[in-house]
Amino acid sequence: MNITLGYIDPVAFSLGPIQVRWYGIIIACGILLGYFIAQAALKQVGLHKDTLIDIIFYSAIVGFIVARIYFVTFQWPYYMNHLSEIPKIWHGGIAIHGGLIGGLISGIIVCKIKNLHPFQIGDIVAPSIILAQGIGRWGNFMNHEAHGGPVSRAFLEHLHLPDFIIRNMYIEGQYYHPTILYESIWDVIGFVILITLRKRLKLGETFFGYLIWYSVGRFFVEAMRTDSLMLTSHIRVAQLVSVVLIMISVIFVIYRRVKYQPIKYENSGPLTWPIKKAK
Repeated sequence: MNITLGYIDPVAFSLGPIQVRWYGIIIACGILLGYFIAQAALKQVGLHKDTLIDIIFYSAIVGFIVARIYFVTFQWPYYMNHLSEIPKIWHGGIAIHGGLIGGLISGIIVCKIKNLHPFQIGDIVAPSIILAQGIGRWGNFMNHEAHGGPVSRAFLEHLHLPDFIIRNMYIEGQYYHPTILYESIWDVIGFVILITLRKRLKLGETFFGYLIWYSVGRFFVEAMRTDSLMLTSHIRVAQLVSVVLIMISVIFVIYRRVKYQPIKYENSGPLTWPIKKAK
């Protein structure tokens, strides 16, 4: 499951026997930047600056574990014969959708314990999540993974890409589609849209908007990838999950607007659990 090293070494530096990889550094940077951006949103609605610490801590841990379980589950024919590989995450195998599921569940639980409104917290962190995902994709770039199918160097040059991207897309004697770049750009655009529209949207709709935007982009990017988790020989798991998330999000937005007439995010102020009908 390893890929021969390309232009960029996935290992940033070593501390004795410990290798520090670019993947981890980039993921950490994405999370930290997202956290600082969310801090500004906390102040705007009157929540304490430390509100997100526990949510991020537990969501990151649980999300990471579930992301690995998710990946292993859909690759079980391999892992059932290589059980020792299951904990070896440095060999690859983290699924974003699994991380989202784990992070969402743990986040809701922490909101319940901390007496926080999950829709409000979701609106606060949604732009940060998609930005962190856009940054985190470059960790895959450093690992020479999550790329698309074979292309020519001329094709990549026609996209007017920087030379370091073209060179790093040369893997085992072949150039590949830089799907990492496509998804990263999509995520950054999504961040700008969400952060711009959040004040105009109803409570909870920024988070559902994130799910819709990310899922649409992931659906099309996934079609170009060569390492997709497959449900059947023709159905890619990520595409199926993306369609389901889009449908659920649209239904929730319409249902809440009709049933509860939620207030606008900018008028929400500090909210607590339980979720009550907005007046």
